[in-house]
Amino acid sequence: MAHNFSINEDVHHQSQGPQGRAEKIRSNVYTIIGRMPIEADGRLRYRIRSKTDNVERIVTEEQLSRSQ
Repeated sequence: MAHNFSINEDVHHQSQGPQGRAEKIRSNVYTIIGRMPIEADGRLRYRIRSKTDNVERIVTEEQLSRSQ
C-alpha cells in the first residue's frame, strides 16, 4: 500500500463534525509536510499544515482530496 499524496503537495482537508460526520461548511487548504508510518488499522496517515492558520494536523488519507 502506497501513499497517494506527496510531501509539499497542497490538498483539501474535509473537517470532521460531531461524532465523525463530515462537515460540508468549508474545505480547508493544507500542505502535506510528512507521511506517517502505516499503523495496525492499515490506514495511511499524513501530517498537514494549514495554508491560512498556524495549525498542524495528522489526518487519514480518506479525509484528503487534491487541490486544483
